[in-house]
Amino acid sequence: MNCNFVVSKTDLLSRIDLDELMKKDEPPLEFPDTLEGFEYAFNENGQLRHIKTGEPFVFNYREDLHRWNQKRYEALGEIITKYVYELLEEECHLKKVYVPIDAVESEPRSFIFMSEDAMANPDKLMVLIHGSGVVRAGQWARRLIINEDLDSGTQLPYIKRAIEEGYGVIVLNPNENYIEVEKTKALVQLSPDSSDEPAEKRERKDKMQKDTKKRRDFYEKYRNPQKEKETVQLYIRENGSPEEHAIYVWDHFISQSAAENVFFVAHSYGGLAFVELMIQREAEVKNKVTAVALTDSVHNVWHQEAGKTIREWMRENCCNWVSSSEPLDTSVESMLPDCPRVSAGTERHELTSWKSFPSIFRFFRESLEAKSSSSGKAAPTRRSQRIRYEDL
Repeated sequence: MNCNFVVSKTDLLSRIDLDELMKKDEPPLEFPDTLEGFEYAFNENGQLRHIKTGEPFVFNYREDLHRWNQKRYEALGEIITKYVYELLEEECHLKKVYVPIDAVESEPRSFIFMSEDAMANPDKLMVLIHGSGVVRAGQWARRLIINEDLDSGTQLPYIKRAIEEGYGVIVLNPNENYIEVEKTKALVQLSPDSSDEPAEKRERKDKMQKDTKKRRDFYEKYRNPQKEKETVQLYIRENGSPEEHAIYVWDHFISQSAAENVFFVAHSYGGLAFVELMIQREAEVKNKVTAVALTDSVHNVWHQEAGKTIREWMRENCCNWVSSSEPLDTSVESMLPDCPRVSAGTERHELTSWKSFPSIFRFFRESLEAKSSSSGKAAPTRRSQRIRYEDL
C-alpha cells in the first residue's frame, strides 16, 4: 500500500479551511415561545398567516442557513403542538388524562385526551391514532397545519363530527414515549470499570482520550458553534413505543369503556400499532371493535405475523384508504391478504386522512347498520368497494 495516501486524523483536521467554515456566523438558536412572538396567527379559515403581511409561513427565513431555519421550524412546531392541545380542550371539550394512571410524581408520564362520555357512552366510541414522527395527539401532519390549514392537518374535524354523531372519543398520543433531560456530568463521565488495568496503560488511554476530545472539540467549535446540550431519554413506563401505548390505552381505557361499538381511525404507523394491538388482544378486539378505518397504513400482516383469523377479521371489518391517483373510494389492488384498499382521492400520504374523512364516517355508519340488521349473524359485506376488491 502506498503510504502517501494514508492520512491521519490530525492531518485531516489541519487541512480544514476554518475561514470557510466561519464564513457565515450562525445566529443564536433562540426562538420565540408563542405564535405571537413568531408574528404568526391562524386566520378564520384555520390557515397560519403572518400577522403583518398576511403571507404563509416562510421556511427559508435566513438564506443559506438551513440548520438555523430547520431549528426555527422545529421551534414553531412545538408551539403548534401546544396550540392543538389547547384546541382539543377548549374547542372540543376533551380532557387530558395522564398515563401511566398509577405514575408517581417524579416518574416520566404522557397523556391522552378523552371526551367526558368516553368511558360511559353505551353506544359508540371513536379512537384516533396518528402516525409516526413529530406529530402528537390531535395531529395528522405538522406540515399540513403549518403550510395548509388546521382542518387538513389536525384531527379536529373528526372529533367534532364524532361528538355531533353521538360518539365518545379517545385521542391517543403514541409518539410521546419519553422525556429528555440534560445529561449530568456524572452520566457523561460514566465508563466501564478499569481499576484492574496497569497504571501506565490507564495513563496512556486517558491521554489518548483527552487528545482526541481536544481535537474533536476544536473542530466542533467551528463546525457546530452552537452545540446543543447532550440529553438522555427517560422512557415512559408501559408507553415506551407506539405499540406499547396502544396496548396500554386499550387495557386501561378502551376495553373498560361501556361502548358496545368501538371504531378506530389509524393513520400510517398508527395502522401498524392497531394490528399489533389486535395480535396481542385478538379476542378482546373482535368482541369490542365494530370497524377500523386505516389511512395509508404501513402495517404488514406478514412481517407482523398476523394469524389467519386476524387476517380474515380484517377483511370483514377494516378498510384502508391509500394514496392513489384514482378517484375517492375506487378499489385499489393489493398484494397482501388483509383488508380492502380503496383510494383516498389523493397521492399525498399526509392528506389521506383528510380526503377520506366523509367516506370514513359513511363506512362506520354502514358498518353499524350492518351489525344491527344481522341480529347476531355474520355481518354482510359493508361496502360496494369490498365486492369489487374480491372480484379482482
